[in-house]
Amino acid sequence: MERTRPWLVLAICCTSIFLVGMDTTVVNIALPSIGSDLGLATSGLQWVVDAYTLVLASLLITSGALADKLGRRRVFRIGLVLFALGSAACALAPTAGTLVAARVVQGAGGSMLSPVALAIVVSAITDARQRAQAIGVWAAVFGLSMAAGPVVGGLLTGGLGWRTVFWANLPIIAVVLVLTVFYVPESRSASPRGLDIPGQLLLIAAIASVVAALIEDPLFWWPAAVAIAAFIAVERRQATPLMELSLFRRAEFVTAIGSAVLVFVAFSVTLLLGSLYVQQVRGLTPLQAGLTTLPMAIGAIVCPPIAGYLTGRIGPRLPLRIAGTCTVAGALMLVPLGPDTGLWVLLVAYVLLGAGLGLANAPITNTAVSGLPPSRTGVATGIASTARQVGTAIGIALAGSVIGPDAVVGETWPGWVLVAGCGLVVALATGVTRSGAVARV
Repeated sequence: MERTRPWLVLAICCTSIFLVGMDTTVVNIALPSIGSDLGLATSGLQWVVDAYTLVLASLLITSGALADKLGRRRVFRIGLVLFALGSAACALAPTAGTLVAARVVQGAGGSMLSPVALAIVVSAITDARQRAQAIGVWAAVFGLSMAAGPVVGGLLTGGLGWRTVFWANLPIIAVVLVLTVFYVPESRSASPRGLDIPGQLLLIAAIASVVAALIEDPLFWWPAAVAIAAFIAVERRQATPLMELSLFRRAEFVTAIGSAVLVFVAFSVTLLLGSLYVQQVRGLTPLQAGLTTLPMAIGAIVCPPIAGYLTGRIGPRLPLRIAGTCTVAGALMLVPLGPDTGLWVLLVAYVLLGAGLGLANAPITNTAVSGLPPSRTGVATGIASTARQVGTAIGIALAGSVIGPDAVVGETWPGWVLVAGCGLVVALATGVTRSGAVARV
């Protein structure tokens, strides 16, 4: 491989992960427009977001295992095609049901891009120092994509309408597909993990039932409990389980996974409530609403390198504690949010909340893999990635429960209390981690 090609591979793969991350958050600003156009109530809007996130979270680990077995470039290209088909179907969707189904296809495609693209990068860049730099770039792009989604969504929705949010994916995917053919090498794992189909189906059922219980009806808690119990029973008997449940015996791993869920619950609640507030209560346009999230994007972009530096020098405890504190402070500023609250309050709170997100990811990943042998770090990071997406799905579901079926966004204080509570638990949970627990991966 020529000297410059590994970095071109990184650019190709980072572009794909940018799309995956952005489509997790890009529709938040477009939700009022989608609801008005398709006649959707709050629960319908929640499913527009969660159909994508739920499928993405459920299939991440299996897609990674499938790529190791069948070929990473092959699965990556299938993922690009599925993502493109799902995006086109979203843009053309005539009804709410069609839109939700198309988001499911998008999520399935996205699950083949996120873990697979990172594996391609690690395989293409063999120098240890360059690989570390590449993974740092990768993490920064993913954080940027999540934070940039609302801004991009505001620009597109405020211009030609919400359907352009999905059309915009297609030319980018076309370019990535062509470049993949010429510059991305095929690679496989020397010892691929087996596929755990029963575990995969039960994981989908468990996550979907939890989300349905929060969005639709508490009766769904019963199938959720059954699916979770069955999942645990099946995983204990599998030779190559979807999730290694033994990892959850480590207090630090449980802290990392729980923190990942809580951080992304807080992030998704903030995005949904904030978007509906500035458009439905303050009367801002989608473009203006998207621009109000810029302070949060700045915090999410600036803080990850700081968190990485601190984690590498002194361990995950301090950056995770600061992340939780920033989240609590930002959320408490928004508890009294009302029709006459100065927008500067929202903007300052967004800076703090973005900093909380940006400071959390590096110490969460570090804590998840700390003390594990290299052979198990891939499984641990896969579970952590799944936990982030599960947190996003649960956060959207909880946010809808807070604002009620009529989407009256004026009594949002329970949502901000929820966000503050998430930050508080993350800050307090740092007592479980060791201040010097720096992973050597």
